[in-house]
Amino acid sequence: MIGILGGMGTQAGLDFCNKLALINRGKIDQEYPLFILYNKSNIPGRPESIGVQTKNLFNKKNNSKSLKKYNKVLKSLLKGCQLLKKNKCKFIVIPCNTAHYWYEDLKKKTNIPIINMPQEVYIHTKKRCKKNSKIGLLATEGTLKTGIYNKFFDKNYNLICPNEIMQKNYVNKAIKLVKMGNVRGAAKIIKPAVQYLIKMKCKKIILGCTELPIAIFAFKSFKKIKSSKIFLDPNLILAYSTMAKYK
Repeated sequence: MIGILGGMGTQAGLDFCNKLALINRGKIDQEYPLFILYNKSNIPGRPESIGVQTKNLFNKKNNSKSLKKYNKVLKSLLKGCQLLKKNKCKFIVIPCNTAHYWYEDLKKKTNIPIINMPQEVYIHTKKRCKKNSKIGLLATEGTLKTGIYNKFFDKNYNLICPNEIMQKNYVNKAIKLVKMGNVRGAAKIIKPAVQYLIKMKCKKIILGCTELPIAIFAFKSFKKIKSSKIFLDPNLILAYSTMAKYK
C-alpha cells in the first residue's frame, strides 16, 4: 500500500494521484496500485514557517519563533505519516517540494520509508543532462531559501532561478492562483518566468512547486506532459519512482 501525504495543496495531491492512475492506464481495476491519500490540508503553511535560520545565534528571539514554526509543521507532518503507517502503508510519498525541508527530521522520527522528491528529480536529471548544464528552478520562496534542490544539484549543475521581482510577480502569483482554483490565470501569469529561464539557456526547467505543473500543463494531454523536452515535473517523476518501489 502506498501512503500519500497530501493537502499541500489539495490540487497538487490530486494531481499526483491522477498521474499514478495515468501511468497505469489501460490496466484492469485490480492491476492499479493500492494507495491511501491523506489530504491533510490543515498542515501549517510551509513557506511561511521557514523564517530566520536557527543557526543564527545573533538573534535568539527570531530563532525561537522560527523553531516554534518549524516544529509546528513537523508535528503535523508526523501525525500524517503516523496515520498512514497505522493503515498498513509500506512507504510514503509527499507531493510537496517545500515540505521536504522537514524530510530529514521526518525520516528520523518515523519508522517507515519516505521517498525524497528532490532527490528523485536529481536522479532523473542525471540521466538526461550533461554535467555543468544550466537547470532552471521555479519554486516557492521557501524551497529556494532552504536549498532543498541545491543540496543535490549544486555539485554537478548550475541552478538558475528567477530574480526577486519576477518571483513575486509571476511565480508566487501563479502558485496562489492554482491553490485558488484559477488554473487558466496561473497558466497565463507564469509564462514570463518560463521565458526568462529559456533566455538564460537552461536545458531543463524544474517545476519545483507541485502547483506549477498544473499551471504549465493546463488543458494539455498527458502525452504532451510526458514528452515535454524542457520541463521536469516532480509530481510525474515521483509517480514513476513510486510505482518502481511499489512493484
